[in-house]
Amino acid sequence: MRNAAQWTAALLLGLSCSCWLHAEVRVLRNFTLIDGTGRPAAPNSAMIIDNGRIRWVGPAAGLMVPAQAAVTDLSGKFVMPGIINLHGHLGNAVGLAQDPKLYTRASVEHDLKAYASYGVTTMLSLGLDRDLIFSIRDEQRAGRPTMARVYTAGLGLVYKGGFGGGLSLPGVPTPVLADVKDVEPAVAEQARKHVDVIKFWTDDDYGAVKRMPYDIAKAIVEAGHKHGLPVVAHVFYLDDAKHLADDGIDALAHSVRDRPVDAALIASMKLHGTWLAAATLSREYALFAYASKKTDGFLADPFFERGVTPDVLQALRSPEYQKRAASDPHISRYPQTLATAQRNLKTLADAGVRYGMGTDTGVPGRFHGYFEHVELELMVQAGLTPMQAIVAATKSGAEFLKAKDLGTIEPSKWADLIVLGANPLADIKNTRTIETVYIAGNVVYSAGRKAN
Repeated sequence: MRNAAQWTAALLLGLSCSCWLHAEVRVLRNFTLIDGTGRPAAPNSAMIIDNGRIRWVGPAAGLMVPAQAAVTDLSGKFVMPGIINLHGHLGNAVGLAQDPKLYTRASVEHDLKAYASYGVTTMLSLGLDRDLIFSIRDEQRAGRPTMARVYTAGLGLVYKGGFGGGLSLPGVPTPVLADVKDVEPAVAEQARKHVDVIKFWTDDDYGAVKRMPYDIAKAIVEAGHKHGLPVVAHVFYLDDAKHLADDGIDALAHSVRDRPVDAALIASMKLHGTWLAAATLSREYALFAYASKKTDGFLADPFFERGVTPDVLQALRSPEYQKRAASDPHISRYPQTLATAQRNLKTLADAGVRYGMGTDTGVPGRFHGYFEHVELELMVQAGLTPMQAIVAATKSGAEFLKAKDLGTIEPSKWADLIVLGANPLADIKNTRTIETVYIAGNVVYSAGRKAN
C-alpha cells in the first residue's frame, strides 16, 4: 500500500493543476487500483483525468471532485493500466486470409481498434509494415488516439535464403541481406523513416531454410545502435540467442525454444541489458491448439466470440480446419516448444533478466486482443504470479519502449486504463472481465461494444 506521504504528494500534484475548470475532466471513484508498478492493490481508490491525463490518483476519501467533472462510480470494480503488447503484426490478415495486398489504412486501423476493444492500448508492430504506418503513428502522437497506440519496426530484415518477412509472407517488400555490406544501407533506410526499433529474423524453420550468419546479425546490431535505434531479433535457438546477447542486442522477440537457457545466456543478457521482449507463448500454443477439440474451450468463449465474425468462427469450429491444422508436419513438436518457452521465461525472470509481454498476434489463428489474454494466462502457468504478468504487460512494456507517459496509473501519465469486473490478482483470467477501456481518457470500448 502507498504510505501517507505518497498519497499526499500525489494529491498536491493534482491540486496544483488550475486547468480543471476549463477542460474535459473525468472522475472515477470507489475502485480497487492495480497501478502497474507492482505495488499492492489499493481498495477504495479514486482518480481525476484531465484532458486524457491522470492529474490525481489516491484514496477515495481524499478525493476533491472538480466542478463540472463527469463522475463515474466504480464500486466493486478493478482498474489496471492498459496492456502493452511488445510483439504483434498489423493489416496483413483479415479473418483467416493473409495477404500483403490486404494491408491498407483501413485494415491497420481495424486491427488497432480490435486490440483496444480487448484492453490492449499499445502495441509494437514487428517488421511487416508499409510506410502508411508512420502517418498513423504520427497522427496518434500528435493527439489523443481512439485506438491502440502503435510503435513500429517498419520493415524487418532477413537473410537471403532464410526465414521471415517477405520470405515467409511473399509480397512484403522486406530488405534481403546477402552480405555484411548490405546491412548499413538497409538499416539506414529504416532509420530514415524514423522507425521505433530495428527488427530482423534469424531462424531456419526446423532446418528447412538458412539461418542468418552471425557476422550479418552482429552488423545489424551495430548499425542499429549507430543510428540510435534499439534492435530486436526473432530467435528460436539458444546458440543464436547467446551470440546476439554477446553482440549487445537490445531484445529477443521470442523465448528460446530448442533447449533450456543456460548460465552463459543469463549472464550475457544481464551484462548487456538484453530483454526478453516477449516470450510469445500464445504463438506456440496457437500452432497446435486448432488441431485439437480442446479449442472448444475458447471457441465457445463469448470473450473470444465477440472479436471474430460468424464465418470465421464457423470455419474454426469445422472438422476440416481441425484436420488441416493437424496436418502440419511439425505438429508434434509444438507442445514441447511451448513447454520449453515457458520454462525459459520462468528461468530468465527468476534470474533478473528484464521481460515484457508479447504475442506475435496478427496472423491467421492468432487474433488481436484475445490472445494477449491467453498470453497472460500462459505466463502465469509458467510460474509467474499474476502481478508479475501484469507488470510485464504494463510498466515493463512502457519501459522497453521508453514511453514515459504510459504503463502505470500515476499522475501526469496518459489515462490508458482497463476497468474490470473481477480481480486479476486472484485469477489472471479475470483480465477478461473487461467493462470499459480508456485510451488517453477516451472511452474506446464499453459494455461489449466499441465506442468509436
